[in-house]
Amino acid sequence: MAPIEIQTGGSNRSAPLPQAVTLARVALALLAGAAHAASLAWPFSSQATLLAWIGLRPGQPVWWLQLLALALLAWLVAGGRSHDRDGGGGPAWRPAALWAWLFSTAWLVGTFGWLFVAMHTYGGLPGVLAALAVLALAALLALYYAAVCGLFVALAHVNRAFGAITFAALWMLAELARGVWLTGFGWGASGYAQVDGPLAGYAAWIGAYGLCALTAWLAMTLLQMFQSGHAFEPSRVLRLMAVLGLLALPSLLPVALSDASKSTGRLAVTLLQGNIPQNEKFEAGSGVPLALQWYGEQLQISRTALVIAPETAIPVLPEQLPPTYWQALQQRFAGAGQAALIGMPLGNSQAGYTNSVLGLKAGLSQPWRYDKHHLVPFGEFIPPLFKWFTALMNIPLGDFNRGGLKQPPFEWQGQRLATNICYEDLFGEELGLRFSDPAQAPTVFVNVSNLAWFGNGLAMDQHLQIARMRTLEFARPFVLATNTGISAILDHRGRIVASLPRDTRAVLVGEVEGRSGVTPYAWWLSRFGLWPLWLLVLSVVLLAAGTGGRRRQSDAVWFD
Repeated sequence: MAPIEIQTGGSNRSAPLPQAVTLARVALALLAGAAHAASLAWPFSSQATLLAWIGLRPGQPVWWLQLLALALLAWLVAGGRSHDRDGGGGPAWRPAALWAWLFSTAWLVGTFGWLFVAMHTYGGLPGVLAALAVLALAALLALYYAAVCGLFVALAHVNRAFGAITFAALWMLAELARGVWLTGFGWGASGYAQVDGPLAGYAAWIGAYGLCALTAWLAMTLLQMFQSGHAFEPSRVLRLMAVLGLLALPSLLPVALSDASKSTGRLAVTLLQGNIPQNEKFEAGSGVPLALQWYGEQLQISRTALVIAPETAIPVLPEQLPPTYWQALQQRFAGAGQAALIGMPLGNSQAGYTNSVLGLKAGLSQPWRYDKHHLVPFGEFIPPLFKWFTALMNIPLGDFNRGGLKQPPFEWQGQRLATNICYEDLFGEELGLRFSDPAQAPTVFVNVSNLAWFGNGLAMDQHLQIARMRTLEFARPFVLATNTGISAILDHRGRIVASLPRDTRAVLVGEVEGRSGVTPYAWWLSRFGLWPLWLLVLSVVLLAAGTGGRRRQSDAVWFD
């Protein structure tokens, strides 16, 4: 690999990095990216008590590891040690973009590498092509982070404190772009590692994207602290006080935001986890009759107020069901006292098909219905110019119809149950629109999923952490009913009340406590969407660009 040249501020000279240093930084960027992925859901199992004590528990987020990994990236972006510069200028934007791209590619591959299972194991795509597809997606999305880190260096001729703010704003910009543009795929955003950390209390104010900015600010500020020359330098002491204050503030609030909501009563629920093998799920001779038999029996014998069956629990259209099957279920829940939410496909070739949930309860002439709004690219709709790619896979793909963005909740026994399907709970900005009218806001979120596409891997754990983040943002409980796991009941503070082991055919019976009230995040999100965050980023970038040109050269090297 050829040495990378670093431009120096205020001159046309360049200082080439030695090849050994360049290779070491490439390795460090990749290692830090892998650690960032691991912080979202620790991928290794161990019986060591020490590892559990420091938070390294299988499937659980590791908040301090996420900060450490991002701080390593900040060190790389800031140019590392001062002797790597020539003449007192800042590092060029190109190396910074390269380190960020390598970091983010490793992070994203490590985060959603389980897509390989869906494409290769169940889709029949050759292993090499499936691996390349995952790598290409990660590398493409990593360009967001490369772009903002390159821009950060270009804007870095500001004082140190504002440099950390600029880095935080730009990092949030990349997270927003990845999570929103081109239908969005923000899976594994850095904020999700903080659901158990000291920053979790801020979720009810600024949401997951705001947490992404806070973690980036902390990472850069910690770097600046360690790079200061003297232990008791005033600026270093001020940074330390700011960091400690940020970490301590949520616990010092007189009333926790999660307690600002009020109970709307408890609802007894039954979650059905059929564990139907994915390679048989839609097969008429194996998975379909197994699913119809098991789910049909469990729906008939359940005794709680609400029974929930996961996404496509009934894997065929209503007209394809055996005679009297659907009529028997409707009659079963026509009486007072019990209701059911059942995932199944709906539609026909003329009107199109939907991935839906039907609700059965007394007093309905037609079942209540929720149609999935945020469809999965390549799984539920095929982007333009990519039909050749989906043709390579043996997966029942198609173009589904989208449901409305704000569909009415399923009201039952004093609760308003807001349903979402699969990865729709990833898009908190869409769930937040339901809080515009507090009187009609959901009291419980219900997610139905089929994660069997991705095997027994981190997708289940990551999906659970996503739901936990939504509980913190909106102070609402979450109920997750899945085909293979993890089926769980979460309270409004993100704590797991009850859950089922993965890859087991089982029934979970428990209670969920509904909540009312609106968090600050839900209030402004339901009215303005994510625009306040976009405008904040724009304001910081414009201020950095305007300020940088007026800074003295002695103040330009803010990262030392």
